[in-house]
Amino acid sequence: MQLNKVSVDDINVKGKKVLVRVDFNVPLKDGVITNDNRITAALPTIKKLIADGGKVILCSHLGKPKNGPEEKFSLAPVAVRLAELLGQDVVFANDDEVVGENAKKAVAEMKDGDVVLLQNTRFRKEETKNLEPFSAELASLAEVFVMDAFGSAHRAHCSTAGVTDHIKDTAVGYLMQKEINFLGNAVENPVRPFVAILGGAKVADKLNVISNLLEKCDTLIIGGGMAYTFLKAQGKEVGKSLVDDTKLDYCKDMIAKAAELGKQLLLPVDTMIAAEFPNPIDGPIDVECVSVDAIPADMEGLDIGTETQALFADAVKNAKTVVWNGPMGVFENPTLAAGTIAVAKALAETDATTIIGGGDSAAAVIQLGFADKMSHISTGGGASLEYLEGKTLPGIAVIADNI
Repeated sequence: MQLNKVSVDDINVKGKKVLVRVDFNVPLKDGVITNDNRITAALPTIKKLIADGGKVILCSHLGKPKNGPEEKFSLAPVAVRLAELLGQDVVFANDDEVVGENAKKAVAEMKDGDVVLLQNTRFRKEETKNLEPFSAELASLAEVFVMDAFGSAHRAHCSTAGVTDHIKDTAVGYLMQKEINFLGNAVENPVRPFVAILGGAKVADKLNVISNLLEKCDTLIIGGGMAYTFLKAQGKEVGKSLVDDTKLDYCKDMIAKAAELGKQLLLPVDTMIAAEFPNPIDGPIDVECVSVDAIPADMEGLDIGTETQALFADAVKNAKTVVWNGPMGVFENPTLAAGTIAVAKALAETDATTIIGGGDSAAAVIQLGFADKMSHISTGGGASLEYLEGKTLPGIAVIADNI
């Protein structure tokens, strides 16, 4: 874990060209941004660099263009919204090759405090392969590199890692710093008791996270769809619930590992069952709460039950650090959101440092109205998962250490 990186507070950017990797991968509908959270999250770093007299060159990917440039993945709408939020002009360098004539001209004409936004980095196929020529082209625009896109930090791309082969002065932005401080310290230096809550659909997505967190936390809570594979591993009938039969031995190993390490592993004791998965996902559905020892063979579990809600809530009451990744059930359905709401409510009421690990759990907390009650909501789904696994993220590793 890299917990001490050079930050934007440690560097002098006056009069210098600063390439900033941001996460502007915002949702668009018919060319209109439907949620600008990722843009607003980048503002503190951008404003700091402007105030310090840097020439701010922003780069980001948007979506997954398959065959090079596609108009629907253009960052043009982002430039417009960013200018509104900053209250100053943002020059959009519209080049299909990203570092083209428009970009070079825009950068050459920059004055201190100006902002230029480059076109979608994934318009270049070299980006995701981290190929040298594109890294060098990006780097040729600037003298300083600032990484502030935690959501992309787990990928070694030209704009997240390769560029640092050519730019010696590097730093993390405020958003990255916050992620490193909260997630890194939670896993490496937690204030105890440390409770980790894992949910979501698949055990396979969280294999290494479960194993790593068992070694770090005091209590591990498992809910969501992944819990049924653990319950089946204990010999219980789980009916038509989501199960990964290839991971039953792994679940048995983890149950044994928890016992061996003296850690508390909490699994659901009851569950909300229905005849089938809701269709549409938010449509009306008939549910019943039953013990995990009494799931009928023709029913499936879709949320934790009321006793489990109380059990899980009680487990976080006296915690000092809580990390939560993955909802407790099909939270998109009002009837099946109760388990996720109960856990969110328990976290909102505790005095602990509460960290939500991106992805669906972040979406759930925001959608259910608990965002302002959490200490930190991670901006990276895959990145936060890999961080919780104990992996080194390429986009963090390449930034200079603050010695």
